[in-house]
Amino acid sequence: MQIGVPKEIKNHEYRVGLTPASVRELSSHGHTVLVQSGAGAAIGLSDADYRATGATLLPDAAAVFAQAGMIVKVKEPQPSELALLRPGQILFTYLHLAPDPALTAALIQSGAVCIAYETITGPGHSLPLLAPMSEVAGRMAVQEGAACLELSRGGMGVLLGGVPGVPAAHVVILGAGTVGANAAQIAVGMGARVTVLNRGMDKLRALDQRYGNRIHTLQASAQNIEEAVLDAELVIGSALVAGASAPKLVSRELVSRMKKGAVLVDVAIDQGGCFETSHPTTHAEPTFVVDGVVHYCVANMPGNVARTSTLALNNATLRHTLALASKGWQQAMRDDAHLKNGLNVANGKITYEAVAQQQGQAYTAPDSLLG
Repeated sequence: MQIGVPKEIKNHEYRVGLTPASVRELSSHGHTVLVQSGAGAAIGLSDADYRATGATLLPDAAAVFAQAGMIVKVKEPQPSELALLRPGQILFTYLHLAPDPALTAALIQSGAVCIAYETITGPGHSLPLLAPMSEVAGRMAVQEGAACLELSRGGMGVLLGGVPGVPAAHVVILGAGTVGANAAQIAVGMGARVTVLNRGMDKLRALDQRYGNRIHTLQASAQNIEEAVLDAELVIGSALVAGASAPKLVSRELVSRMKKGAVLVDVAIDQGGCFETSHPTTHAEPTFVVDGVVHYCVANMPGNVARTSTLALNNATLRHTLALASKGWQQAMRDDAHLKNGLNVANGKITYEAVAQQQGQAYTAPDSLLG
């Protein structure tokens, strides 16, 4: 198969779908990899690096899309890229379709086979292609939140870890999944006072066993969320429902009662956000203020540490890329039910139930398209 890797064009997005090491692996299995010139330049992956591992360099995205049977990206296709998709072409990338009916409609219109990293599953209902970026985003959330607490960024002028004689900031983390656990690790390491809330108790027990009295854990009831948020200097929202819109855990009314200069970091913004006052922002303009509360809602947070993120993502995606290229998407999904769960749109139909339900559209079971 001819596999295409266009340069990402979303605002401040410098990750790349395949590394030179991944190109080498795919080339060794007989596949041709077409890489847009400059695709990895911003993170130190040069055109020469790609040529050395067997890639063919093409001058622009149009050439990559025109020749490739499968497109491997990082972020959802932007309008100029949507126009380049064609029926039957495989698109393998993050999509986050549930809160984005316009993108869903465009992918349906394209006729492409659209496979979303974030809904591919693993053993124990895990999300192995979402996990590496969730690890990055969770760790970044504390860094960015700490910076936003500074006066120059609109915050209340609080040092996250405090100093002797001055209390540390209170960091409240909503959700104890991969994002929440990684955020807790960094917040504890920075000396903050940390509270983690989650609906299920098993993950809270795991965190309690790891950190003991260095963190507080609470069941995520409405009462507990309200009390914790009102006491917090920094709130990190990491609640996730796989493939569906994130639950709204903090209302506009509750935001209005928070401390002025407090910070909300909405890591769930790709899925619509878990704060009612959230809307997506970019690395160029990452924050906005509502009722005196700073909101950081960048939809591609890991793009700001793009080299680390690209390497981590390829660790998770490569085996699926290889399976799709070697077997074709239908056989690969017949062989792997976890990969089949990644099929969101195909042949003009929505094939992921949570997306169809969220948007009030018809759902087509993937098995009906697998032959």
